[in-house]
Amino acid sequence: MTSGVKMSMNPFDELSIEESVRLRERNKATVQDILAFSAGPAKAADTLRTAMAMGADRALLVELDENRPEESDLEPLAVAKLLREVVHKEGCNMVICGKQSIDDDSGQTGQMLAGLLGWGQATQAAKVGVQGDEVVVTKEVDGGEEVVRVKLPAVVTTDLRLNEP
Repeated sequence: MTSGVKMSMNPFDELSIEESVRLRERNKATVQDILAFSAGPAKAADTLRTAMAMGADRALLVELDENRPEESDLEPLAVAKLLREVVHKEGCNMVICGKQSIDDDSGQTGQMLAGLLGWGQATQAAKVGVQGDEVVVTKEVDGGEEVVRVKLPAVVTTDLRLNEP
């Protein structure tokens, strides 16, 4: 139950919004629309207002009834399925999301979404760029950096080193 709990954006998702805005600044023709998404009780709209203030163009809240635990306690697969429907309805070609949640530390939603969509994925991005029809992601690994190139459409998950909102 989230009654009385202040809603705030996951720091990894803040990085996602910030990086989306920065990608648009660098690639105005490529990034035409930034949609922030959340699923939760009505007060989750506060996090979407934050995303809009950061530069998102639009926000979508799938409102869940916090008095029905079976509806309000979303597991990563349920969130990925909701996101898949949003991607299909909105015609998105890239999803940038946090690498993990901070409430239960699960790092599954982005990967599950990529699997459900049949899209490529690049996880734990420390740097993101778009070159033509590819997303180029640099990630930190033991002993240095790894560069991953993924054809669009794609799912990217963010790491803390990506930017500073």
